[in-house]
Amino acid sequence: MSTRRSYDRVAARYAVELSGELAGKPLDRALLDAVAESADGLVLDVGCGPGHVAAYLAGRVPVVGVDLSPRMCAHADVPTCAGDMTALPVRTRSVSALVCLYAVIHLDAGQRAQAYAEFARVLRPDGQALVAFHVRDAETPTGQEKTLTRWWDSEVDLTFHFLDPGEETRALAEAGLTVTARLDRAPNPRVEHASDRAYLLARAASASGSGS
Repeated sequence: MSTRRSYDRVAARYAVELSGELAGKPLDRALLDAVAESADGLVLDVGCGPGHVAAYLAGRVPVVGVDLSPRMCAHADVPTCAGDMTALPVRTRSVSALVCLYAVIHLDAGQRAQAYAEFARVLRPDGQALVAFHVRDAETPTGQEKTLTRWWDSEVDLTFHFLDPGEETRALAEAGLTVTARLDRAPNPRVEHASDRAYLLARAASASGSGS
């Protein structure tokens, strides 16, 4: 798979460049803190990369990461495993919360639907999922995609989808996850790619299936 091979190639550099990025992202940290506060058990970091988000959460809750790239997982200081978010290697209803920051952007609409169904499957009743993604940048409008063929010193083949928050809210709902909060923000070009971003906090159905 081109996405996996591409991230394997840049894993070492990615870990160096981005492992400290949360220091410059106070809103990201606040949302992660909210997820950790609500969790009463294991938290799953989907698309964990070198594990920097999982490491931040690990000071508060038990956490495990999963990433498509085995070489990314090798850089993590928390428990991780290689796996596909459209077929998570995780037991049904086994995690209390889930975070997925800037990982669904590599999936097309059908694949995202599969991933969201997997999120709903592994979450316990009333468990929360935090999903973040790019919405637009100066070159790419919402709903479009861009392809990256070179990243740092490596040849890659990566497609980035710029997503519409309303459409993703509906896709999550179809998977059984109700969006309870949404945050939109402008970028900080000093610490990240200059794209507008969205964060959706969604909740799995309650044990009764009412979702309340």
